[in-house]
Amino acid sequence: MKIEGKEYRTIWFENNIVKIIDQTKLPHQFIIKELRTVKDAVNAIKIMEVRGAPLIGGTAAYGIALAIQENNDPEFIKKSAEELIQSRPTAINLKWAVDRMIKKLSVINSDQILDAALNEAKEICDEDEKFCENIGINGLKIIEEIYNKKRETVNILTHCNAGWLATINWGTATSPIYHAHNKGIPVHVWVDETRPRNQGANLTSYELNEEGINNTIIADNTGGILMQRGEVDMCIVGTDRTLSNGDVCNKIGTYLKALAAHDNNVPFYVALPSSTIDWNIKNAKDIPIEERNSQELSHVEGIDENNKIKRIQIYPNKSRAMNLAFDVTPAKYVTALITEKGTCEASTQGLKELFK
Repeated sequence: MKIEGKEYRTIWFENNIVKIIDQTKLPHQFIIKELRTVKDAVNAIKIMEVRGAPLIGGTAAYGIALAIQENNDPEFIKKSAEELIQSRPTAINLKWAVDRMIKKLSVINSDQILDAALNEAKEICDEDEKFCENIGINGLKIIEEIYNKKRETVNILTHCNAGWLATINWGTATSPIYHAHNKGIPVHVWVDETRPRNQGANLTSYELNEEGINNTIIADNTGGILMQRGEVDMCIVGTDRTLSNGDVCNKIGTYLKALAAHDNNVPFYVALPSSTIDWNIKNAKDIPIEERNSQELSHVEGIDENNKIKRIQIYPNKSRAMNLAFDVTPAKYVTALITEKGTCEASTQGLKELFK
């Protein structure tokens, strides 16, 4: 996708260095950051210079390659893998990518292991890009159906950022939107601001602007009244972990949007690559829900009159804050799952039919 008219992916390997777009500086500054060691990769995931389930999976894969480049010792690689997995607990893609890398490299000779690691990391990223493109092709059919019925702008509500900045390219929730826009279908996106990190405002709106797609930022709690007014044709969100029964773990607030959509007969779709499906956990209560630093709530960042990024406190000094990063939307509130293999019911049977 594009930034200032130039094509980018969110992560790439160049001259023995992994390069990323530092998302903590967006939308005010566009900075390409270099990751030279596995600790750089771990830190980039922890402090959310990279974020989004597919992208942190790709970053973790390259993190294993950086570990090998740094010290091709089995114990060091094993320890690095553990640190990468622990860097963020909720998104399943991270562990999936690390496990895939370790399994692939376990049968490779020591003198060939770095090349094999780099090839596998690139394969994981290339695969995700293709999966997200196919998600867009499959989701496009849904937008086309709505447009063919109303013959005017399709209003889509999304939550947090499941755009190309959260993946390698295309995005999950945004991929159908990009495909519809490229086909000439008029779309308008309601972008949930998404406190506490404002990823909808800082990232989703930013990337939609760069692609020339009409969008409006709204406060997180505005979606309900827009649905009541008939101003939302469909909701589409991403997910950090989807269980085999169709339950969806995503950015905090997703559950409330699904409830509002259900009450107002607005279809609620979840877009995901198969790497985000957790086939092992059967009960949503067993999903590790990340609780992040409360300062993400008590402080906000913005740009001042001198074009400098500034961080200020907005809570009383004595107040405590709780910062759960994710919630779970039961499958019964999900209209359908949009995957690289097609669209299916959010259920065990629906997923089994797609992923035999």
